[in-house]
Amino acid sequence: MSTNLIPFLEMNGSANEAIELYVKALDAEVAYMLRYGDTPENPEAPLPPEKKDWVNYAVLKIGDSELQMTDQVTGSTYEKGTQITIVVQTDDKEKATRYFDALKQGGRVNDPLQASFFSPAYGNVTDRFGITFRILTKGRQ
Repeated sequence: MSTNLIPFLEMNGSANEAIELYVKALDAEVAYMLRYGDTPENPEAPLPPEKKDWVNYAVLKIGDSELQMTDQVTGSTYEKGTQITIVVQTDDKEKATRYFDALKQGGRVNDPLQASFFSPAYGNVTDRFGITFRILTKGRQ
């Protein structure tokens, strides 16, 4: 069983521009990209046309490391410089549950740990120190 810690950037509409910079400046390779226009539509919250090209989720490979990003903002406000979170990625759902439960003690659950279209268990939690973690199990639901 493996566990990885991965920096995750919340870009508030500038992910495409950041990806271009990191490809040029850091020799990054785009390993995966999903745009909001390619995701299942929520009829209760239709996506504005100008956001269809925004990045829902992207993975960049930089050397032996990985950088993940989105245009989504977890909190209610966006403040430049505070958009970095940590992805804790594991292939063990029980371990993901244990991590999530421990981190939420004295903290705040932003998205409960649950199955999603991209993972058997995904959740987002801010710990008691104000650090936001995205807990993710590998694989699809």
